[in-house]
Amino acid sequence: MNYERSEGNLMQVKGKAKEQGDALMVNEKDAQAVSLGYTSDVAAQVCSNCSNYSGMAGGASGPCGIFSGKHVSAKGWCSAHAG
Repeated sequence: MNYERSEGNLMQVKGKAKEQGDALMVNEKDAQAVSLGYTSDVAAQVCSNCSNYSGMAGGASGPCGIFSGKHVSAKGWCSAHAG
């Protein structure tokens, strides 16, 4: 597997699952992510302003109530977005 460091966190490369700290990141190709239209980087409505997101303000990622046990990108979006 190929890994790279990003802001002190180990991340697996090429769109595969990413790990930040101990949390497994949602892979855009996971079946649940595909069914919800999840994308990890958008400009308008973003995960960080969704009521399902419980990450720290200003963090790159955080836990999401929709993707149990995984982190989503703070800049991400899915069809379950709830402002």
